[in-house]
Amino acid sequence: KVSEASAVTTKADIKPKSMHRAKIWSDDVENLYRFQQAGYRDEVEYKQVKQVDEVEFWPETGFVKKLQRRDNTFYYYNRQRECEDKDVRKVKVYVY
Repeated sequence: KVSEASAVTTKADIKPKSMHRAKIWSDDVENLYRFQQAGYRDEVEYKQVKQVDEVEFWPETGFVKKLQRRDNTFYYYNRQRECEDKDVRKVKVYVY
């Protein structure tokens, strides 16, 4: 499964055109929640900052499996949903 962020090429300094808050939970919102918990805007910024080509995803669910924070510690995520309904509106969705 390819997320929308993967479709955007990771050239230097790609900036989003706009941002809105998520209203309902989805697979994409779940992954954005995980990136933002680790201190990144989204997959595009993570790849730019960490200089990686691929992010590890759970094959069963397509959710992010592991992320490296800016201080080089790792976040490990479960296969199941972690973004609770009360947190959905905190997730920022960026438009490129």
